[in-house]
Amino acid sequence: MSLILGIETSCDETGIAIYDNTQKKLLSHALFSQISLHEIYGGVVPEIASRSQLEKITIILATALRDANITLDNIDVIAVTHKPGLVGSLLVGVCFAKGLAWAGNKKIIGIDHIEGHIFSSFLRDVPRDIHDTHDTRDTSNTRISSQPDIPFPHICLTVSGGHTALYHVKDFGDFTLLAETLDDAAGEAFDKIAKVMGFSYPGGPMIEKLASEVNFQDFFKYPRTKIQQHEPMFSFSGLKTAVLYSLVKQGAYDLHTGPIHEKLTPELMRQVASSLLVCIGDIFCNNIKLIFKKYPEIKALTFVGGVACNKYLRARLQEVCTKMGKQFFIALPKFCTDNGAMIAFVGGYKAEQEKFSDLHLDVLK
Repeated sequence: MSLILGIETSCDETGIAIYDNTQKKLLSHALFSQISLHEIYGGVVPEIASRSQLEKITIILATALRDANITLDNIDVIAVTHKPGLVGSLLVGVCFAKGLAWAGNKKIIGIDHIEGHIFSSFLRDVPRDIHDTHDTRDTSNTRISSQPDIPFPHICLTVSGGHTALYHVKDFGDFTLLAETLDDAAGEAFDKIAKVMGFSYPGGPMIEKLASEVNFQDFFKYPRTKIQQHEPMFSFSGLKTAVLYSLVKQGAYDLHTGPIHEKLTPELMRQVASSLLVCIGDIFCNNIKLIFKKYPEIKALTFVGGVACNKYLRARLQEVCTKMGKQFFIALPKFCTDNGAMIAFVGGYKAEQEKFSDLHLDVLK
């Protein structure tokens, strides 16, 4: 089972990648992002997402095959995200994958989207091999070492607009959920507060930019999640509400009409963004410190998901790991968002474990 085709359509991306499971090398990864389609609505519109994926998926497949310099006949296994995600979007990818598998008599593997993120940090850039017979349009040939440098066991912090969770990762495919958000995800808090201040979707990059302009200071001391009974825990709904009512109290926001622009000054927006980001950084670091103390055998922390692109949060987590004598790894920025590469990689080790699905693969189970 050498060449793995990975398909990802769980939300607002359409990603397809091809991974050589023998050489442990990614041959291609093609991605269409829908940010421009959703930003005017301030978030993802499920119907628009699935329609776009239906329109683009054949084109993305053709691009991935061309960049890998192969045809569908060369593919051995098709790996596809089948949970969790938007049902309509998942159906586009799963139905497409099942059609390819049936028509070409290929093996198929259903992949959990979160598992893809958990192991996305194993995708590493290395220099291109000049003797490589496969060309790719990427600026570098992204490979995965057969003996990866990320040790087991480790902790994975996966953070995006849809999920915030901690996993105890013991081996490939062997991981346990330690904690997840009780309500909103961290990325959702970024997006909603950015929207309150009038910024477009996604809000995370603008929040970080504004915070950097005031050197990441904590002006308003927003409430942190209180860890109960020495167990890790995430909650961001209360934080989001605290920020909103702080703005109301300062006369910068009206719950009925929205922002009061003469009060919501650029300086106030910088202070809000900075205080929010520092608060979320504290919540992450407090939970990671607790986990390291509770599980002394843990050797490293990986940070994945869309929010892992945030340089401030990466620096905070790196500092914690350094102080506690642990290694720290992050997913490459191009693999932080949803992508087919992480699905193809997980499909690779599941193929080795012979964990195949059948054509009854569903998105609701």
